[in-house]
Amino acid sequence: MSLKNASKFLSLILRHKPQSIGLELDEHGWARVDELCRLTKFNRATLEQIVAHDDKQRYSFSADGNFIRANQGHSIPVDVEPVELEPPEILFHGTGEKSVASIKIQGLLKMSRLYVHLSADEETARKVGARHGVPKIFVVESSRMFADGFKFFRSVNGVWLTEHVPAKYLKG
Repeated sequence: MSLKNASKFLSLILRHKPQSIGLELDEHGWARVDELCRLTKFNRATLEQIVAHDDKQRYSFSADGNFIRANQGHSIPVDVEPVELEPPEILFHGTGEKSVASIKIQGLLKMSRLYVHLSADEETARKVGARHGVPKIFVVESSRMFADGFKFFRSVNGVWLTEHVPAKYLKG
């Protein structure tokens, strides 16, 4: 299995379907490395390669190295302990053009995930949007949202998270 495919499988397991292989995550999304290796074809070296080389830094090891988790993007209820912070003035969200009409009405919804994912730079948002077809970038007036009482979090890999972005805070 290529490293890219291994990373995709790890993402599926740690973010969405740990039960599909009989894996249990704790309340913060951590899985025991030895248990993950026992239940899959992964070994410690492969996991270390995935964590070190993932371009989006999707995964982290615990300080003692005995646990691994996805940093964000879960569709299962876990608390990855993101840091609540005041966001920059604007953030970006990339999507495919097929979603534009509903976003302009409903805003950005977390859908099956725990949070809406936002990028600090337009290029990252464009890459995300390109995964969904022709990319469309929305500018989020995050400082205005924050002033209006919305909470923002930043995951350990720099992704900005919030529960909903109403359409009135979107440009684009």
